[in-house]
Amino acid sequence: MQVVTQVDALPVHAGGVLVPTMGALHAGHTALIQHAAAIADGRPVIVSVFVNPTQFAPGEDLDRYPRSLERDVAMTEAAGGTVVFTPSVKTMYPDGIPDRFAPLPKVARRPGLEDAHRPHFFHGVCLAVKRLFDLVQPSAAVFGEKDYQQLLVVREMVHLLAMNIEIVSVPTVREDDGLAMSSRNRYLSTSERSSALSLWAALRAANGKATITEAEQAMMDELAPVDAVDYAVIRDARTLLPVDDEPEPSVPLRALIAAQVGPARLIDNQVVRLTNT
Repeated sequence: MQVVTQVDALPVHAGGVLVPTMGALHAGHTALIQHAAAIADGRPVIVSVFVNPTQFAPGEDLDRYPRSLERDVAMTEAAGGTVVFTPSVKTMYPDGIPDRFAPLPKVARRPGLEDAHRPHFFHGVCLAVKRLFDLVQPSAAVFGEKDYQQLLVVREMVHLLAMNIEIVSVPTVREDDGLAMSSRNRYLSTSERSSALSLWAALRAANGKATITEAEQAMMDELAPVDAVDYAVIRDARTLLPVDDEPEPSVPLRALIAAQVGPARLIDNQVVRLTNT
């Protein structure tokens, strides 16, 4: 296992498969690394560990975000990774931390989801991911579907910038009780974790309803145990824009939720099908 902490003029391993993370790895990350190893076909699998300051707003959990590099390296090796890249802030942003990213993809500006509730977030994601792509020069990069809007943002960014990188997605990995795996789950007490299960219940409740209105109301009903709901919506899975209340069967739908449970802001999503789809 090679651990690389700094890159100057040369890429880490041009042409490899990159798995960008913020560390504090769990089984969800393991699934990403394993998938990267499965498609690598002899190419190196590079797992980056960088807690990106540009995607945290003042008052968010940058300082207390969990960090466990030694464990992350061991998990990466066990999952089939070949390189752990742990760049410093100076390596990532040698000219200082930028304020914004341009051009910001439409899916990072228009849906009114994470873009509305965390307006700094996708600027930070794009700054970091673009920089990682420039440093590592991968031929492919693997992202999880749990951060679904982020996945679409990265895909659109790669298209806008004409970068020759394949963006590969891996389905959300869940605990046995359905809770989506997240590094922030460790913030939850036993009772808060029980409340957090309502996100998975809400996603399942959206299925089989006749209209978008009915599906979204069913989601809100299930989310009663959480402290606050930022959004619980059904959107076009391709653009994350709103759809007609009774959409055409050809329109792929995605249910997306963001909710506050105790100290943790949790997100989740799932494919949803109405009775006519």
